Amino acid sequence: MKSFIKYSKYCDFPIENLPYGVFSTATDPNLRIGVAIGEYILSLGEIAHLFDGRYLKGKSHVFQKPTLNSFMALGPAEWKEARQRLQNLLSEDEPTLRDDTELRQRALILQSDATMHLPAQIGDYTDFYSSIHHATNVGIMFRDKNNALMPNWKYLPVGYHGRASSVVISGTPIHRPYGQTLVFDGEPPVFGTCKLMDFELEMAFFVGGSNKLGEPITAQNAQKHIFGFVIMNDWSARDIQKWEYVPLGPFTAKNLGTTISPWVVTTFALEPFVCQNYPQDPDPFPYLKHSDNFNFDINLQVDITPKNSTATTVCRSNFKYLYWTVKQQLAQHTITGCNVNPGDLIGSGTISGDTSDSFGSLLELSWKGTKPITLQDGTQRKFLQDGDTVTMRAVCEGDGYNIGFGSCMGQLLPAKTLTF
Repeated sequence: MKSFIKYSKYCDFPIENLPYGVFSTATDPNLRIGVAIGEYILSLGEIAHLFDGRYLKGKSHVFQKPTLNSFMALGPAEWKEARQRLQNLLSEDEPTLRDDTELRQRALILQSDATMHLPAQIGDYTDFYSSIHHATNVGIMFRDKNNALMPNWKYLPVGYHGRASSVVISGTPIHRPYGQTLVFDGEPPVFGTCKLMDFELEMAFFVGGSNKLGEPITAQNAQKHIFGFVIMNDWSARDIQKWEYVPLGPFTAKNLGTTISPWVVTTFALEPFVCQNYPQDPDPFPYLKHSDNFNFDINLQVDITPKNSTATTVCRSNFKYLYWTVKQQLAQHTITGCNVNPGDLIGSGTISGDTSDSFGSLLELSWKGTKPITLQDGTQRKFLQDGDTVTMRAVCEGDGYNIGFGSCMGQLLPAKTLTF
């Protein structure tokens, strides 16, 4: 496919991608929906009158909202028609937008001139634990090799309900948190700043459509509720988590901040990169089964950049390492009849591969601090230091083009001063 918008061959946002996001500019602080194309953003509110197809007729007002929730609330037919119309309008042979200078000037904004915002109002956020290599690594570290996976792990996608209010957009700094930690086993805990601050390399998807309370979504029909994907860094205070998580799981160690990339890449853009689902043994229960492949070959990368220094790539992983698919995650989430809503965010859990350089957290990369990582500037890391910037990237490598997600970036700042 070719667009009249010129861009480099392997840019993140070719016409084959067209991810959705929400942006503003210095000259217009109102939040607007757009799609990324090359180095530009196409403002959908400016071209809403051009969406007049079979499914979107009378619904184009969704593109004039300050978030994607209303568009997400529609369904696959409308999502697909919108994508086809956008590809048509941006193609090199279609004059509607190409030859309308005034409209083009209003509708196309340089990404460098825009500020990105959360793409949706996130009502609820759930995080899963779906990478078998990550779960095994953590189990070995904190239990033993023979009991690495808990008895339930291969029977259901394990997850927990996170904190939607602290989900932030890429570029938002995160402060080192305070909490209780156990310095010595058998001694009382102490209160202070987190000493073992970590990142977690994840992907997440936004829920589209909805289901009524009491009506589960099975794995077979889950795809119509999966709008698109973002990169996610679920920051983790490891020492706080170790003390607090028994018996109810993650709490303050995980609610301090969750960073997502601004562009939502649709399932349609990812279809050429579908790969075989991870082999599952034992066979899942029927509500978790789906016959089609719904895993994706998405290359993932994590860089750490110390303050005033250069970046070091510390991890290269891939989305395909997930044991449980996102369809199975959604099926497990709703099997009780739990209702989900447009804009809900579902995290994959840390994505680790089967080699030491593909582990998706410093907890694994440094093997609980026993194997420090040397960065380009000669400094070492067991866990994150104040001033470190963590940057995550994701890309699908196609035949002559890439499908990119942009970046998911955040800097760890020192803890704020507390007074009691």
